[in-house]
Amino acid sequence: MPPPFSPLPRSLSTLLRHHLKFSTAAASPPLTTPLSISIPKPHLPILSPSPDADQIAALLIDHHNPFHPLESSLQLHAGVTLTPTLLGQTLLRLRHHSKLALSFFSWAQAQLHQARPDLVDVGSVNLMVDIMGRVRQFDVAWELILRSQSNCSTFLVLIRRLIAAGLTKQAIRAWDDMPALVQLKGDDGNVNDHDGEDDGFVYVIDSLCKYGYVRAAMEVFRKRNRRWGDDGVGAKVYTVLVYGWCKVKRVDMAEKMLREMIEEGIEPNVVTYNVLLNGICRRASLHPETRFEGVIRAAERVLEEMKGRGIEPDVTSYSILLHVYSRAHKPELTLEKLEVMNGKGICPNVATYTSAIKCLSSCGRLEEAERLLDEMVAKGVSPSAVTYNCFFKEFRGRKNVEGAIGLYRKMKTMGSCMPDMHTYHILLGMFLNLDKMGIVKELWNDIKSSGVGPDLDTYTMLIHGLIEKQKWRHACAYFVEMIEKGFLPQKVTFETLYRGLIQADKLRTWRRLKKKLDEESISFSSEFKNYHLQPYRR
Repeated sequence: MPPPFSPLPRSLSTLLRHHLKFSTAAASPPLTTPLSISIPKPHLPILSPSPDADQIAALLIDHHNPFHPLESSLQLHAGVTLTPTLLGQTLLRLRHHSKLALSFFSWAQAQLHQARPDLVDVGSVNLMVDIMGRVRQFDVAWELILRSQSNCSTFLVLIRRLIAAGLTKQAIRAWDDMPALVQLKGDDGNVNDHDGEDDGFVYVIDSLCKYGYVRAAMEVFRKRNRRWGDDGVGAKVYTVLVYGWCKVKRVDMAEKMLREMIEEGIEPNVVTYNVLLNGICRRASLHPETRFEGVIRAAERVLEEMKGRGIEPDVTSYSILLHVYSRAHKPELTLEKLEVMNGKGICPNVATYTSAIKCLSSCGRLEEAERLLDEMVAKGVSPSAVTYNCFFKEFRGRKNVEGAIGLYRKMKTMGSCMPDMHTYHILLGMFLNLDKMGIVKELWNDIKSSGVGPDLDTYTMLIHGLIEKQKWRHACAYFVEMIEKGFLPQKVTFETLYRGLIQADKLRTWRRLKKKLDEESISFSSEFKNYHLQPYRR
């Protein structure tokens, strides 16, 4: 059994010990990755209602002083029971506060280990590795893995984050090293189990392809050198590789993978053909008109091949074609394709309606787009945030402040479809450009209260927008805030802020900012001296 994690500062430890009772009855469920059509994913806790987690997270965030880590007057008004489930739910609410999450996780793990030494809470470890990977603190992620009773799923979380950061060689090396490390730790998760190994292999290939590293995925695929049977795994792997080549706009290689798949005796399914169809239709340029016509002909050939193999196109197939008409700004053809689908008894889904609404709104036909929105609701198809984003983009183009803020507040009031991060990015960019700082503040508060952010991209957009408007005090404040939360600003953000302050003759402001960063670096290092956590330095 590895040693327990380092404790939190005494003040927090004392406060929480008086109010938290310890229970191990609600440990995270074991990892199960059954073979299915979807790609198996590692076990991570899912956000669910938890008043206790809301209370703990809110108090930690509100009372946390970054220069005196977690030493605050934290008070819990009622005793709660600390369980692995509560730990996971609290970490989910702290996922945008990586330093705070790590400190709370370390303390909670020590307490749970003391109450039940044999308890293994894989879900919380996986989530913590994911949080640290998102802010590129990979030394900490590795240390969490080596010091915890982690299993294959934890490695897959780390591999996904490494790939997302562009560190494909390290990710592949971690995949190669995983069996030896898991076995070394005495994991009984059957790492040599054939099905489990296949699930992990598909997940690694899928991660590489989704982030555009299909050549690395092909290298891993060829190195395995296995003949695939009819267990469904081969179809998954080839379908993912077809997707990967389509993502990098190499439809010729995607078609080659499809031919190889058939030659290997693996029958493609409707998902495989839809992936290829999507690559042909969504990745191609549609202008001039001759290119649009060529894309339609290529798509029709795929549909004919599907039918020739006894595979009927489904709603996704037709939605992909409809999206081509939408991208080409052909509203009449878009509406006509909707009628064809209805005539064949194929009910359009949210993606289909969203493509049609996007086409109509981008062509300036907002009234028709709104009628189509009413139609989809009447038919029981719930709009998504992406559907509403079509309207927000049109409002942004028209600089229609009233329309954008009116629809946004209507979304919040209805509550059936809440804004996503892309919604907030569209609106933040729009109102920053229009210098509507009151609305920007409202949006920022909503982002925080909603729990979806802010993330690194949101901070970067806000700070750059404030720099452009020469609002130096606010830009510096948010710059320090993002570092306090554990986000490492991109180099361009630091340089842009530095250059702007110097050009604006704000040398004193720059010196105060640099002093704060130096203080933060010192406290960062002392708080996490037991980890290889990198402080912010430029």
